[in-house]
This record gives sequence, structure tokens and C-alpha cells, in this order.
Amino acid sequence: MTALQGLRRAALAEGTTLVLLVLVAVPLKHLAGWPLAVQVMGPVHGVAFLAWTWALIASAPVAGWRPLELAQLLGGAVVPFGALINDRLIRRRAAEIAA
Repeated sequence: MTALQGLRRAALAEGTTLVLLVLVAVPLKHLAGWPLAVQVMGPVHGVAFLAWTWALIASAPVAGWRPLELAQLLGGAVVPFGALINDRLIRRRAAEIAA
């Protein structure tokens, strides 16, 4: 697996956990009085976010990300469904490197 493939997987995992946290766990906590959902998904998302950040830093030399691109990728990680935009950017960079 290449660095960019790992980055893509980390982005999708981080994005999935963020969506589950924001759109499932938080409403369950506040609307159904079930705080366990956030107590479980919060740390899961935290680990996924740290893995994403580590993968982004590790892939930077291989991908040649510019500072603005790094900021954009990090910004996409804190917005629900931003992982889809990040996935597109990563696939585009992988295609540029392969060409």
C-alpha cells in the first residue's frame, strides 16, 4: 500500500467516524438521553483523527503537498462529509504522481 492509499483510507475512516459522531451519537445523547453513544464514538473519532493527521504528515514528502493544500486537507477533516472532498484531492494527487 502506498502512502497516498493509506492516506485515503485514513481520510475515509476519519470522515466516517466524524459523521457518525455528529449525526448519530450527538443526537442520541441530546434527544434520547443516551450519552453512551458519545462516550464511545468520541474516542473512536479521536483516534481516527490522530491517524489521519499522522498519515497526512507521513505522506507530505511523497505527495509534495503545498502548505495551502495541507491546510485544506486538515480543514476538510473537521467538516462533516469533508472527507469526500479530501478523497478527491488525494486521488487527483495520486494520479499526478503516477503520470
